[in-house]
Amino acid sequence: MTAMEAIAVLQDSLRGAPIIWKGDYPYFIHPISDGIPRMKAEVLRATRDLIVEMVDWSMVDLIVSVEAMGLPLLAAVGEATGKPTVVIRKRSYGMEGEVRVDVSTGYSESSAFINDISPGERILVVDDVISTGGTLEPLLDALEGIGAILQDVIVAIEKGDGRERLANERPDWPIRTLARIEIVDGKVEIVD
Repeated sequence: MTAMEAIAVLQDSLRGAPIIWKGDYPYFIHPISDGIPRMKAEVLRATRDLIVEMVDWSMVDLIVSVEAMGLPLLAAVGEATGKPTVVIRKRSYGMEGEVRVDVSTGYSESSAFINDISPGERILVVDDVISTGGTLEPLLDALEGIGAILQDVIVAIEKGDGRERLANERPDWPIRTLARIEIVDGKVEIVD
């Protein structure tokens, strides 16, 4: 599948995604971001292939993602590249060197726990969605605080102004996205 075909598969899967409201926050439901509705294998394959093609793998030591919905991408990209993977978990294990990070999405607050990432490791962060940047920003700060090198950050779906805000505030963070959407009149629209 070519990159253009892969982008088309991802964008087509986003069109018509159901929308629910969490208070005043419009939340789209998509297999990459929620695990429902069921994901066609071609959508995961297309998303994986786009990420694999974008990265200079000679500059990456470790692939990192946040549970839970970053896990399908993490597993697929790790398997395709042979690079080791680490999951930033939403519960503490109490391992030596564990770092707790408080994160906030557009509709919830929680903590995440970073383990097994060493100073100097060149990492690729993959994630499912960036909206406000409230999850990604504190995680990237913490990863840099550990001494990891943010080689690349690729998020499958961009909604809202989080990536743009972070790009303006932290231009040294290499955040890229595969598809950008907006919710317009209760529907998902692709933004070029």
